[in-house]
Amino acid sequence: MQCKNICEILGIEKAVIQGPMSWLTDARLVAAVSNAGGLGVLGPHAGQTAETAATTPEDAAEKMRTEIRKTKKLTEKPFAVNLQPRANNDVWTPPLLRVIKEEGIRVVVYVSYGESAVNQTIFDELKAADIKIIYRDLNPTPENTRIAEAAGADIIVATGFDEGGTLPETVLGTFTIVPLIVDAVKRIPVVAAGGITDTRTAKAAHALGAQGVLAGSAFISTTESRVPQSVKQKIVDANGLDMRLFRTQPAYYRSLPGKLADSLVVMDNAGASRDEMLTAMRGGQGLRTGMLEGNTDEGYISLGTGIGNIRAIRSVADVVNDLSV
Repeated sequence: MQCKNICEILGIEKAVIQGPMSWLTDARLVAAVSNAGGLGVLGPHAGQTAETAATTPEDAAEKMRTEIRKTKKLTEKPFAVNLQPRANNDVWTPPLLRVIKEEGIRVVVYVSYGESAVNQTIFDELKAADIKIIYRDLNPTPENTRIAEAAGADIIVATGFDEGGTLPETVLGTFTIVPLIVDAVKRIPVVAAGGITDTRTAKAAHALGAQGVLAGSAFISTTESRVPQSVKQKIVDANGLDMRLFRTQPAYYRSLPGKLADSLVVMDNAGASRDEMLTAMRGGQGLRTGMLEGNTDEGYISLGTGIGNIRAIRSVADVVNDLSV
């Protein structure tokens, strides 16, 4: 297989990509990752709180513009923006895409699921603007990998069930999904995601054919992370055996213990529907409440299974160095 190196494609020094992580990113974290040689990524609600949350597509786009400009003041190195098009009536992507182009962003992490897998029109618009596409299907398969590659993706993310956040519907661990996706591509590199939190797990991902890693949980407990100290300490004190797993739309979630997380496990075991589970989680608001506000009575702390390898609150630079192998 002939392909460019991930660092060459993205203009970075180390093949480490920070996951978008919804509410948990801001300019400080993203710039720290990029300054350390990796690729920082501004997530969907970067820099926002409950009080400042966007209410319209235009508002969301302009709030992202603000965080992009804050990040530019902190780093001159490349960083990316998360892009998650919707399958139907997508009023959120056009204004965000306009801001991405106007602000000169050179890389997007294109997240998709199911029917929204590949929007060729958006791919073409990104390619016309010379914006690199890191394609991440939340339910990766060889089939959607080949479609994304043919559509113009520059890098593919192979996400295993070991990850945090919204879990793949297919219950395949990182060690299984990474070689499956690596064997499906023809010309472009693959990065591994899911449970990668230290040098050992990063080396394992490379041994499976990945040319880089995408990590989220590993950056949540860093000194530059915007989550409260209480959440960081819970991560340091926990391991994968502590996690609670429960069903929801579109597939599964896991969380550290807490009043809400424990009640969700009870609901799931009692046969609650996935829509009922999602309502109880308050959608993505539960993640913000648990992880950004530290309230596990009304929110949850979603993490990957590799948290047992996180044993201290350290700098972003230390984490990037660990994951760069």
